[in-house]
Amino acid sequence: MGKVKVWYDSEGDFLEVMFKQKEGYFRETKSDNVMEKVDMEGNVIGFSIFKVSSLKEKPLEVDLANIAG
Repeated sequence: MGKVKVWYDSEGDFLEVMFKQKEGYFRETKSDNVMEKVDMEGNVIGFSIFKVSSLKEKPLEVDLANIAG
């Protein structure tokens, strides 16, 4: 898969993880806190987590199908 890039914005309480630097778009997941970024073929190339600080007490489980390799 190569390098994974991770960004955290403490002011916005926002975390972004990118598996691949590629053109794509964000779409919703079953979690209100998570958006997945997919390429034009629908493969997951990253994800974003909002309100990261609210996850201190509980784990966040998200199914990211079709991760781009």
